[in-house]
Amino acid sequence: MLKLVKTYIRFIDGVTEVIGKSASWCAILMVLVTFYIVLTRYVFNTGSIAIQESIIYLNALLFLLTTAYTLKHDGHVRVDIFYGPASARYKAWVNMLGGLLLLLPVSVFIFWVSWDYVQAAWRINETSPEAGGIPYVYLLKTLIVVMAALVILQGMNEILRNFLFLFFDKSDIEEIVAEEHLEPTGSAL
Repeated sequence: MLKLVKTYIRFIDGVTEVIGKSASWCAILMVLVTFYIVLTRYVFNTGSIAIQESIIYLNALLFLLTTAYTLKHDGHVRVDIFYGPASARYKAWVNMLGGLLLLLPVSVFIFWVSWDYVQAAWRINETSPEAGGIPYVYLLKTLIVVMAALVILQGMNEILRNFLFLFFDKSDIEEIVAEEHLEPTGSAL
C-alpha cells in the first residue's frame, strides 16, 4: 500500500511540475504581447481586439494553472510568526490539518460552484462579446474547474506527504518526504 501511495505522490508531483512550468511561460508571452499591443497602437495606430483579449487568456493560464505548482513548492503567502521557527513535526501537523480543514473544502467548493457556470458556457459555446474577439470564452472559463481539480489533487498529495512524515519511518519515505520540504520557501508576512 505504501508503494502505491508513493507512486501516486510522485505522479501528481510530476503532473503539477509539468503544468506549472509550462504555464509559467505565459508570463513572458504576456510581456511580449503587451509590447506588441503598445507598439501597434501608438506607433502604427492599429489594434486587434483578439490580441488584446489574449492578455486575459494568458493571465488566466498563468495564475490558474500555476496555483497547484505554487502549493507544491510551498510558495503561498502565510502568516509565519508561529510556523517559521517551528519544528518540522509542527509544520507537518499544520500543513496536514490546514489541507484537510481549509484547502480541500475550499477547493471542492470552488469546483462545485463553478461547474454549472462552466457547463453553461460550453452549452452555448460562449464567445467574446466583442466583434473580432477570441471565440473561446468557454475554454477560458474551463480553467476555473481545472485549477480547482489540480489544487485538490496536489492538496491531497501534500496531506499524504505530511501524514507519511508524521506516522511512518523516515527511511521508508525519505525520497518523497524530506524535512526541507516542510521549510517555508515562499515569502511570509
